[in-house]
Amino acid sequence: MSFNNLDQLYRQVIMDHYKNPRNRGTLEGDVMSVNMNNPTCGDRIQLQLQVEEGTVTDAKFDGEGCSISLASASMMTQAVKGKSIDEAVKMSGAFSDLMQGKDIDEDIDFGDIQALQGVSKFPARIKCATLPWKAMEKGVDEQ
Repeated sequence: MSFNNLDQLYRQVIMDHYKNPRNRGTLEGDVMSVNMNNPTCGDRIQLQLQVEEGTVTDAKFDGEGCSISLASASMMTQAVKGKSIDEAVKMSGAFSDLMQGKDIDEDIDFGDIQALQGVSKFPARIKCATLPWKAMEKGVDEQ
């Protein structure tokens, strides 16, 4: 597959998650909830995780922002479901490395998240992509 075709495919994946976000909404009951925003561009996210016995059993988000931040939130909530908190935090660190153009652990299956790799070429947009991941890290740290 050529670079242009791959780039187009990645754009389609990002737009699909933006237009048809997975896990958008709110959770009821005892959940970890974090609100974060990116004052530079106005993105804001409310992330909720339901954690039972150290495992993320459900994840939802709500908020406003650009296609990159909302697509990233959609992808992240899908990716962390069923993972232990430690696995989710490890994935978040690897995602941060991906956004900075660093080599990442081959053992981590990013799935659709790989589509955000091109964001690393646009430093001003990295904060958009990492906002939901930073919200998760903040929530775990505060718990």
